[in-house]
Amino acid sequence: MHKPLVLALSLALLAPGLALAAPAAPAAKAAARPAAKPAPAWVARSNQYTQILLMAQAPFQPEQLSFFGVPGFDDKVFDYGPNYASRYRDATAKARDELKTKLATEKDPNVRQDLEILIEAADDAIEASTVNEKMTRPWLDVGQTVFGGLQGLLSDQTPAERRAMAVKRLQAYVGMAPGSTPLTTLARQRYDERDQAGLLMPTQVEVQQSLDNLKTYQTGIKALFDKYKIDAGPALAQLDKQLDEYAAWSKSTVLPKARTTYSLPPELYSLALKNVGIDIDPRTLIERAQMEFAETRNAMQQIAPLVAKEHGWNDTDYVAVIRQLKKTPIPDDKIEAHYRTVVMPELDRLIAAKRVVELPNRPMQMRVGTPAENASQPAPHFLPAPLVGNTGQQGVFVLPLSNPNAGADGPYDDFNYPAGAWTLSAHEGRPGHELQVTAMVERGISLARTLYAFNSVNVEGWALYAEAEMVPYEPLDGQLIAQQLRLLRASRAMLDPMINLGLTDRDTAFNWLVNKVGLSKAMARQEIDRYSVNSPGQAGSYFYGYSQLMQLRTETEIALGDKFDRKAFNDFLLDQGLLPPKLLAKAVREQFVPQQKAKKG
Repeated sequence: MHKPLVLALSLALLAPGLALAAPAAPAAKAAARPAAKPAPAWVARSNQYTQILLMAQAPFQPEQLSFFGVPGFDDKVFDYGPNYASRYRDATAKARDELKTKLATEKDPNVRQDLEILIEAADDAIEASTVNEKMTRPWLDVGQTVFGGLQGLLSDQTPAERRAMAVKRLQAYVGMAPGSTPLTTLARQRYDERDQAGLLMPTQVEVQQSLDNLKTYQTGIKALFDKYKIDAGPALAQLDKQLDEYAAWSKSTVLPKARTTYSLPPELYSLALKNVGIDIDPRTLIERAQMEFAETRNAMQQIAPLVAKEHGWNDTDYVAVIRQLKKTPIPDDKIEAHYRTVVMPELDRLIAAKRVVELPNRPMQMRVGTPAENASQPAPHFLPAPLVGNTGQQGVFVLPLSNPNAGADGPYDDFNYPAGAWTLSAHEGRPGHELQVTAMVERGISLARTLYAFNSVNVEGWALYAEAEMVPYEPLDGQLIAQQLRLLRASRAMLDPMINLGLTDRDTAFNWLVNKVGLSKAMARQEIDRYSVNSPGQAGSYFYGYSQLMQLRTETEIALGDKFDRKAFNDFLLDQGLLPPKLLAKAVREQFVPQQKAKKG
């Protein structure tokens, strides 16, 4: 909420599941990918229209454009100067109006749909910027922002000539580039000029975390330049000096005024839900999630005694069984090997054998997060490869081993044991995020549908649906943890709105996640910070998106009867890119179902 603006390129802001950074898998390993499927002819025209909105918003989000592969922005940083928000809205509105004129004459139904997506995305971006400017006082975590912007360039998969541009980007961040002003100066100016009564202040938690994580970000930035033997010169020393001064100012000026209450004004929370794709009343979401929690807990209590019997344990309570499973962790230095050589290849084999969905002809990538990544993004996440001009780069599933924001309770025990690896891999990897994003590159999906149709409901809904597809084939203890993660998603859809509507508090929600869901204290802390500080509203998108997809799947099975083909259905969903649920359902009803009915035999 206290970001400089709500960007239309939302894929870059998906903290919990997808994140903006650069994959670490070497390009040489990724180059063996099969040729991308030729894009339909209409995609080229749609992409030309998308450029209108992309270029209008480019000065306000060059780091994101650079990360997604759009050339010409590697040395640029986002515009955070005076009146940036109104200038962003004006540029977006101008592009939107031009797109409306294109829509008036466009005949192709696919291109028309993409134009409608772009126009709606522009309207949403304008609304989000307007509401945030009206209601909030902006404060920026500059250390995290600079780390993310540089990490997007300093990657094994980024060509060396592009990596060298990171020095120019750093110089722009610190005010050494021609015409630039230090980002710390701009951030202080934007905060100071909004010294008005009634504006929502940043939270004490986010400001304190920024202070606590500063040294980690500074070390992480230096490590990136050292890794690629790039001399950042005096700009790096200047950055450290400016960040230290900014931290001292934040501690003395911002922290004392930061708020310690975490419910949001209704207008802001409604906007947050809309931005992630939740289009029902939050109280209705709570009621549905409460029912889902109860049903899932019942299922877990049926599986837990079977797991306990396999291991010879006496206590059959589901939380007790989960805690027993965690007592045999995988050593830190063997976690990557376990995921890469045991779990992920077996999931690939099962996906192919059970005809779940079409697989890429290459192994997926996974690695453990660095300390700076863990500070910036303390939850497991998937980092997508460039979506524009991709020459073989792959995304990567990143697994943090700790939450630096949880203090003494920092180390995780939620993902580093054998039973915990199955469903997490299905969600972040295949057939979840990795497969969905890879399909967009390989199947020639239009930019409107990869960059602008996105919301958290359709991305996280697919990943949770992907988990469910694989549960029947996993070991029994893996199935129990799959249900635990579904229990977590139901809890998210209850607790996020309850906190933001003032119906419960952080401590009550924390205890629920530890004692009723079975999370570690570190993971529970990450969850509570997500609901109340980092991305209010987003946590309910998993359960809601999954519910939408499962309803559509059931409707389609009824319509097709014996002609229903799961693999064909799942491949069709991926072929649509990131269409929102309503548009996706329309495509299934009007295209997939008639096509399948027309098939013989």
